[in-house]
Order: sequence, then structure tokens, then C-alpha cells
Amino acid sequence: MTTNPLLPAQGSGLDQDLDDDKFHEECGVFGIYGHEDAAAHTALGLHALQHRGQEAAGIVAFDGAHFNAHRDLGHVGDIFSSSEVIARLAGHAAIGHNRYSTTGETALRNVQPLFADLSCGGFTLAHNGNLTNARELRRVLVEKGAIFQSTMDTEVIIHLIATSEAASLIDRMTSALRQIEGAYSLVAMTENCLIAVRDPMGVRPLVLGRLGTANVVASETCALDIIGAEFVRDVEAGEMIVLDESGVHSLRPFPPAPRRPCIFEYIYFARPDSLMEGTSIYEARKRIGAELAQESAVAAEVVIPVPDSGVPAAIGYAEQSQIPFELGIIRNHYVGRTFIEPAQQIRNLGVRLKHNANRNSIEGKRVILVDDSIVRGTTSIKIVEMVRAAGAQEVHMRIAAPPTAHSCFYGIDTPEKQELLASSMDVAAMAGHIGVDSLAFITIDGLYRAMGESGRDADAPKYCDACFTGEYPIRLTDFEHSEAPAQLSLLAERA
Repeated sequence: MTTNPLLPAQGSGLDQDLDDDKFHEECGVFGIYGHEDAAAHTALGLHALQHRGQEAAGIVAFDGAHFNAHRDLGHVGDIFSSSEVIARLAGHAAIGHNRYSTTGETALRNVQPLFADLSCGGFTLAHNGNLTNARELRRVLVEKGAIFQSTMDTEVIIHLIATSEAASLIDRMTSALRQIEGAYSLVAMTENCLIAVRDPMGVRPLVLGRLGTANVVASETCALDIIGAEFVRDVEAGEMIVLDESGVHSLRPFPPAPRRPCIFEYIYFARPDSLMEGTSIYEARKRIGAELAQESAVAAEVVIPVPDSGVPAAIGYAEQSQIPFELGIIRNHYVGRTFIEPAQQIRNLGVRLKHNANRNSIEGKRVILVDDSIVRGTTSIKIVEMVRAAGAQEVHMRIAAPPTAHSCFYGIDTPEKQELLASSMDVAAMAGHIGVDSLAFITIDGLYRAMGESGRDADAPKYCDACFTGEYPIRLTDFEHSEAPAQLSLLAERA
């Protein structure tokens, strides 16, 4: 999704304070073809993918004659809790989308799936990722007379399809996709089929499943589990899958490219109960924690995760180091958006509204805190202060990712580079800034070893790890053409 850079950034108050010190995934997609309750199953799938986007959600279903849509701002459970809403989404096929964004306009016109009446019939599209040449394409399209109804890069794809001179819809879509750059997983629906596409390098995830005679696509396998669907396989990098009455058809519309799935999916973004590329996310995170323990052992009495994302890595660290694991920090899952603009004295409570120290597990002990990453460091400072206030004798922090010194341009909401703590400080300086007795990150080679590699092959890395290395595998056209270079998340609101 692309946003107008002149629009003000959205989000403020306590919720932003608590959550903005993490990277955020930019959306989840789901689609099902050949089921009489397609919309209801799509709503359930979006429930499972709620972690990938909490700002808005939408579903479009097709009943053989009409496209039926419902989109709104908020969580899936609030938007699709009514049986009357689901009843209005009649159809044997449906696609859905969860949206997350911290910049740009928060409005219904930016809620996906998008719909358009094309010369070849109705067409609806949902997108997870980021197009890195969307601004340039949009400029050319507008000069040719295109009228955009949203501020999303997703709409660029629809205009490219609409203006294509190819004969079939599949050929039009292929022509459009060959013009775009970036990382994406798409689900689209026409009057005759459902289409799923993964970018040529497979940066953003997408899987294929089956429920009885119906076929399903989703960002993660946890969305298949919630509806009782069988996982069939990952959609391969650069693959287009067409689901219709005759079954599943696989097309290869792009030239071969090296696979580079996002390694941060394994560290943080994906749900622990999902599988990606044949790998259990939960087991991968435990292995990362174990590797971290081997690389950066320290004497302590207890290993404590920063909840919830640090839990699997902390388990792996504790098992490898043979130091007891304890839930020394308890998370309040019901903070939500209670305070939008809180009084300063409430704001100063900071992280305590979301996390509280379990003093009995901490007092008088040397503590190892395990977290998945450090972004700005603001939450880490508050966590360390809390643990020290609970009586910790020493506090050592271990991070299950290398230092994050570079912004992501491929579908992850990240701060500008200068806001990333690791871009301006070495590890020793970060340790002093956060207030810990010691700080260590897993090395990039250690991360690859945890993923089953011998280390990172600098000539042919197996993952997109640009946020750690600064090596971007896909051209950043809009960034290169910007007169005032900035993190693309401020220029393009990603799907």
C-alpha cells in the first residue's frame, strides 16, 4: 500500500509508546475457493493472522453473480463478529486481508481487498508486502490519466492490469506483475477463479492448503489450522497459482531468481505455531536461542524471556545453558488502546501497563533477559529498569537477532535508519544506554547456523537479511528517485 507523504503520521499516545519499539508486519492475506461458507472461513483465517495486522480488515466474496464486500477499521473479531455481516458475504469463493500501518491515512478507502470493474469483469485484490517502484509507476499512470481512489501501492497493480493490452486476465496480471519491483504475496479473485502470487524471490510468505474439495491460500499455516484445512505446500518463489473449478494450476510468470525469504519471519513476525518452508517457527526460535547461548554464555541463576516474542528463544537458551527458565515478566494482554492521549503521569508508568515483574523469580538473582530484537531500545530500557527494581543482582540481555542497523523496504514497518539504536551505537554503547551489565546479539553466522546452514554465504545468502547487513536484494527505485531520501515506510504505506 502506498501513502501520500504529505499526510500526517497516524498513531499516538500510550499504545504507540508500548508497541512502536518493535518491527511490525504489514498485513496478512487469505483466500478460499470452492466452499459454500467461504466468507466465514475467511474470517476465521483472518483471526489466525491477526498478529500480521491490527488496524483494519476486509473480506470480498463472490456468489456466482455478485461480489459482496465488507471492510472496516479495527480487529477481525469486532468487524466480523455479526452473523448478519457474514450472511451478506454469500459466495463459494472469498479473499480477505488484515492491515497494519503506522504512517499515512487511516481511512476506509485504504482497507483491502480492493475491487474494480475491469473490461474483462470484476476483479478484487489483496496484498502483503511493499512495491519499491510504486511511486514511479503511479506517477506515470497519473500522467496517462489514471484516477487513483486510494493511497496504496496495491492500487498501482490494478491500474496496470486495467491498462494492459493482453487478451486474458491472467496475461494482464502477468504483464502488470512484470512491471513492479518489491516483495509481495498477493491474492486476487475474478468471476471465474482465485489467483495467488508470490514475488520472484519469495520474500513474503504464502502457503497452499486444502479443506475437503476447497482450496485455500494464506500468509501462514496457522490460518489453515484454525479452519481444519490440510497444509499442502508453500507457494514457491515466483509462482502464480490459479484456483478454479477444475483444481489447482501452477504458472511460472517470472524469470528464475534466487530465493530470499525474509529471515525476520523466523525470528519474530510469524506465529510460533506456523510452518514456513518446511521449518517450525517455534523450533527455529528455540534453535536460535540455543545458538545464542553457545555464542554468549554468562553466569546467571535464571533465564527470563521478554514476553511474548522472546519466549521460544529463551527456552532454547535455558536448555543449552542449563540455567533455569522462569516467567519473570508477566504480560498484560488486555491493555489494547485504553489510553489514546493519556495524562503525562499515566504515560510515565510506561511499560508497566503492559509488563510487570514477577519479583519472586528475580529478587537477588543474576538475570539473563532474552528478547527477539532491539529497535529503538526504549522498551528495553524500561524492562531493565523494572527488573532491577524487582531486586535483580545483575541484568544481562541476550538478543535472538543480530543488531538491526538498517531499515526494511520490503513490507515491514521500521523506523528510519537514524532511529535504529544499532545504526549509531556499537554493542558496548548500547549496553550502557539500556543499562545492562552485559549485552550480546546472535551473530549473523550464528543465525544462519540455527537455520540449518553452515553460516552466511556472502556470495549467495539464503535469506533476505538486509535489516542486519544492509544488502538489499531488490532494487529500491522509489528510494533512489526521492529528492529527500527517507525510509520508504514514510513514503509508501505498505500492504
